[in-house]
Amino acid sequence: MKGSLIIVSFFIIGTLCGVYHLIPYDFTDSKLSYYALCGLMFCVGISIGNDPNTLKSFRSLNPRLVFLPIMTIIGTLAGCAVAGAFMSQRGPLDCMAVGAGFGYYSLSSIFITEYKGPELGTIALLSNIMREIIALLCAPLLVKYFGKLAPISVGGATTMDTTLPIITRYSGKEFVIISIFHGFVVDFSVPFLVTFLCSISF
Repeated sequence: MKGSLIIVSFFIIGTLCGVYHLIPYDFTDSKLSYYALCGLMFCVGISIGNDPNTLKSFRSLNPRLVFLPIMTIIGTLAGCAVAGAFMSQRGPLDCMAVGAGFGYYSLSSIFITEYKGPELGTIALLSNIMREIIALLCAPLLVKYFGKLAPISVGGATTMDTTLPIITRYSGKEFVIISIFHGFVVDFSVPFLVTFLCSISF
């Protein structure tokens, strides 16, 4: 839990620095965050390579776990549809389109803004950022109360990059491969599901 709070604290500090221009360097067109992410992934790769038990656990991984991303997609869309049924201004399809971002806030918000307007696009941006933050902040609680696969499902499309280190820490290195696979599949589905749900009209 402490590690998650530290990560979120750095995010908040970075946001405040950007809002108040506390750092003179302009990160808008910089690829610094991309390089930092690459470095992070490199470190995760080293930790996997140094632990032969991780690769052994992948070979003995239950084949049914390949259905985890499918269950994540179905569960998210079903939950959003139910939530949308109780909203007066937004219908189930709008809520499902927002949920179909699966934490991939940059891409999904652009698509939704283009199809549905800036208001829903902003909602998509904030809700998907919150999904990622919840995965980072609540990973230890999710593991404790719902099992080691819970942070992976909650992380959505982010489980192969930004939330992977926290998942590795609390779920274990044996879940790294399934986490990356889960993130890849869910990430790949985002543009197709978002555009499909946005294009449906009654």
